Order: sequence, then structure tokens, then C-alpha cells
Amino acid sequence: MLPIQKLTVQLVQQGVWDMPLESMPLASGYMKAMILDDSTLADRVSVSIANFRGKVTHGEMARELFVVELPDILAFSVLGWNVRAFGALAATYKQLKPDGWVVFGGTHVSNQADRVFREHPDVDVVVNGEGEITFRELVRARADGRSRTGLADIEGISYRSDEGTTTTTPDRPRIEDLDLIPSPFLTGAIELLDEKGEFRYDVALIETNRGCPYKCSFCYWGGAVGQRVRAFSRERLRAEMELFAGLGVHTLVACDANFGMLPIDQEFVDDLIDIRERFGYPRAFETSWAKNKSKVFFEIVRRMKEAGLRSSFTLALQTLSTEALDTMNRRNMKVNAWRDLVEWLGKEGLDCYAELIWGAPGETVQSFLDGYDELAEHVSRIAVYPIMLLPNTDYSENKELHGIVSLRGDHDDFEYVLAHRTMSFDDNARMQRFLFWARVMAENAVLRHCWLPLRVLAGWRQSRVLDSLADWADTSSCPQAAPLREAAARAHGGGAPAYATAIGYLFTDPAGRAALRTWWAEAVSPVLPAAHRPFLDEVFRYDLLTQPVCPADGTGRPAGGDPDFPDPQELPDGDFYVRRNVLLDYDVPALLAEMRAGRHVHPQPGPVELDVFYRTGALNAVLSTNHEEIMHFMGEEQPAARRSVAALATG
Repeated sequence: MLPIQKLTVQLVQQGVWDMPLESMPLASGYMKAMILDDSTLADRVSVSIANFRGKVTHGEMARELFVVELPDILAFSVLGWNVRAFGALAATYKQLKPDGWVVFGGTHVSNQADRVFREHPDVDVVVNGEGEITFRELVRARADGRSRTGLADIEGISYRSDEGTTTTTPDRPRIEDLDLIPSPFLTGAIELLDEKGEFRYDVALIETNRGCPYKCSFCYWGGAVGQRVRAFSRERLRAEMELFAGLGVHTLVACDANFGMLPIDQEFVDDLIDIRERFGYPRAFETSWAKNKSKVFFEIVRRMKEAGLRSSFTLALQTLSTEALDTMNRRNMKVNAWRDLVEWLGKEGLDCYAELIWGAPGETVQSFLDGYDELAEHVSRIAVYPIMLLPNTDYSENKELHGIVSLRGDHDDFEYVLAHRTMSFDDNARMQRFLFWARVMAENAVLRHCWLPLRVLAGWRQSRVLDSLADWADTSSCPQAAPLREAAARAHGGGAPAYATAIGYLFTDPAGRAALRTWWAEAVSPVLPAAHRPFLDEVFRYDLLTQPVCPADGTGRPAGGDPDFPDPQELPDGDFYVRRNVLLDYDVPALLAEMRAGRHVHPQPGPVELDVFYRTGALNAVLSTNHEEIMHFMGEEQPAARRSVAALATG
């Protein structure tokens, strides 16, 4: 094969959700920046990124990729939710350009070449492990006219030999100096602005380090489990943050496994706070926080609080069952005494949520629900996920050991666990229903204020509230319940769109709120203690009142055409909807604060009038089902807006 004078490379990514804004194509950005930085390739290669939203069809992607010009290399960033779509696109591409190269890389296909080549025969090369240097060498080989079966000298790949068998080259060592990868932001490899000159993505993604010291049975983390953590330089990260700040990026997300573990993380936050003070942005920072909270973590939290930089702090517990912790290989992970940590964060006025995984070997229905309700007494939200078998993980490679029975998803390539030695099919079916309502209502904060008073004043554990809503939705003749019932039925096994549908319905459609009001009136309020029923009813009303405001159309008006909402107002902290002169029969915010502080409360009626502020732009966060982002759009009472205070009786 002769060298190509001008090689064309098309990088392809697709997000899992269908959102108004794109997800940043960070992986493709690294690849593009790496190629364009190479003096031997920059003038010989044209590189572009096609970044698709979640619901874009195969046909729509094909039209964008193949109508104008067929690339010489078509490279996909593959994850479990897009591997089937990308396999179909590879087949179409090879019909149009048989001599083109198809490259698959990403966590879902790394070290899985035999299966990839068997199920997607039009794929030529699979990249194993970190891809930046490996992909650059593949591009160089193609530009030099090399055959796609003559790549034995390139480390970290699998490809088909001339005989049709799989050839896998030695692993490529991890990149020690991460700054060898040019910044996709500072180099312009990733387009940051849309046609209106506005930041085009839902959040800004950034990596501060790579690697994870733990070896959890369910996790792969890009092959970096059990690895020493390597970091990008402070100077580079600061320059990237300054760029984002200058573009008015609201939320910065660090794609790290254990942020807050290293002293350099504290330096990063110091720089972030300094940049925010100078530019006014970013205003929120989200990440996967370190499993064990060290002195570094507590100092970071203190500094973020003083600076008014918002975040959600995570307790990545996954289970409270000692048996399940054993199979997860997490018993040796000395997670801090979580109750003390939650109490400390609460005293600091900071939000804390927990993560749980349902269905790990060793877990039972009762152990999971007990752990869920115990956590719910202490944290604001619990993010719950069904156990999935990911490629290259201990669970995936030891299914027989645990007696795991699994099924691949209808629209993705994840293996969903249906049963094992401590979980029957019936157990799983029951809990899949519970997970749907827990994720929709509690994790994504459709309700957030009523959990505590329902438990304290009515004796309702959080799981009972969720089961009540599930039972009502399954049996109600109320027409507004039908969309919820249909979404719940579609949620089993890879039902991410069903979650998004239900959350969007409850947050943006007046019928969704009507369904919640009917459920409360029919299934909850009548069986509450009579003495506390009026107050609990008012807390529920306050819950609905403080949901995010999502525009119904391009006018910027809120869903439902509420005439009480004025146009968005430009305030020092951004644009907000303001609901003024809200009259409550009880001083719900003050009473809730007393209860959260652990004080015994006897709610007494006494009207209070207040204003509630809602940050604009909530729709993208709502439709993405990103509960961390959703929290930034919740309605909040402003203390200065309070015009009268109800009597507060405490005992």
C-alpha cells in the first residue's frame, strides 16, 4: 500500500443521553490533539470529531459521516451503550470504502478483541489500554502506507492477521508524564463554542489524574485499577480552568476516580477558587470524591465552603452488607466512619449523597433495603444502580464462582445480573421496580424535603414512601399516572431512557405534578397522623414548589405557562426565575432546618411569605438525569426575601 498524501481521520463519539446540549468529546479530543501536535503528521493528516447525542439514529449518523467524504480511518470511542451502533456504522463504512481502517477503542472493547472481531467483523483494530500514543502510531502507519495486517510493532493493539486470526501485541506501558498529551482545550482540538459564541456543552470535563489504587470487583476504570495515580501538571490544569472560566462555564467536572486523595488536589482547588474569584466562574465543581477522606479532603471542603464553591460530596459505599463487601473486594478499603463524615458535612452546611449498587453477590433484598433506609436517615440523596458485569472485571470473569445469571441489554451491550446465589429472579424483579422509583424520586430529587418529616413525624421509612408511589402508579386509574407506569415497565435492564422520560415528565409537565398531587392525596395524606397531616401536606407542597423551572418552549417561559412567573431576572450570581410572595401555612424552611439539626419540633401553623429563586437553564440537567447537576437548579429561599416569620415551637 502506497503512502497517502493527505490522510483523513474521523473520530466518533456518542453520549448515552438525548440532551439539549452536547456531552464534551474528551476522549476524541485527546486523540486529535495528539495527532496535530506531531510534526510528522500535522501537515499530512486532517482530523475531525463527530460528536453525537444519545438518541441520534444510525441513519442520521451515517449521513453525517459518509455523505461528503469518506475518511481513511474511522475511529470510534466505544462504550457499552454505543458499541452496537458503531458496529453497524463500521459495516456500512466498509461497504463504501473496503480499504479504509476501522479502529475501536475504549473501556468496553479494550482486551476484548476476540469477541469484538466475532460480533463486528468489519473492525480492523482494537486499542487496548490508554489510546493516545497507540492511536498516533496507527495513524502514522496508515499515512506511511502500511497494511492493516502488518502492525506487529505497535504496542497495545489487537488486529487480524493475514490468516484471519487475532494478533495481540504486548501491552503498552502507562503514560507516566501525562503532559505529553497536548491539552485538547488549549490547542483547540475540541471546539468549545457553538454558532452563537456560547459554550456548547452541558459541563466542562477535565482530567486531573489517571489511575486508581483499588481493585473493586465491579470496576475497570479504563484498566487503571490497582494502579499508581499519575497527574497532569498544575500549570496545565490552571490554564485549562482559566480558559473555561473566561467562557463562563458554570460547572466543572473532574473525571477522576478518587479526587481529594492527593496533596496536588488541594493545589487544584486553590487554583480553582482563585480563578473563580477573578472571573466569577466556574460556580460548581463535581467529581468522584476519594473513597477514604483524608486531611486533604477536609481541607479542600473547608476552602470550597469559604469560597462559596458548590459541590456534592459522595459516599461511595456501594453496599452496607458485609457479605457483599467481601465479594466486592472492598472490605480492605477503610472507608471513613460514614456517619461521622455526614454529620461533619451537615454541620458545614454541605450536601452529601451516597452511592449503592443493588444485586452484588452476597446481597439480599432485606440487607439492601435495610442499608438504603439507614443511609436515607443521614444523607440527602442515594444514587442507586443495578449491578452490571463490565468487561475485564472480577465479577465478569468469575460468574460461575458466584452463580451469576445475566442477560445483555436490549439496546446496549451491558450484562445485567438477573440472579445469583443470594438473589432470585423474583427478588431482582421486585428490586428493579424499587430502583426505578428510588432513582427517579429520591436520587434525582423530585422529592427532597418530605423524607425527613415523614420519617420523624409519621414513622415512614424512605423505602415505604417509594413503595407507596410504586403501588399507586401500578394500580391507579388516574390518566396522569399512565406515563409513569409505562416508564417503570421499560426501565428493567438498560432502561436509561425510561428514567429520563419519567424525570422529565415530573419536572417539566404539569401532568406530572398533577400525578404526584393525586398520589399524595389518595395514598399518603389520608393515613398520616392527624396531628401532623397539615404540616406534612405543606412540606409536600413546598417540595413541588422548589422543583427546577424548565422552559416549555423557546420563549423561556416555565412549563405549564404559570402566570405568576416573571421573565428571568439578571442577578449578580446569574439569571434566575423568581417566584415572589409565596405564602406558606407553616414556616417549612425553618422547621426543616430545626429537624435537620436534630432538634425535636412541634410544628405550629403560622403563615410566612417568602421569595424563591431558581437558576435558569435547568432543562439540560433534568433530561440528562444527572442528579448532581439537577441540584444546582433547585428553588431556594433567599433569607433577605422573608417578610414574616411563623412561630416556631421546639421542645
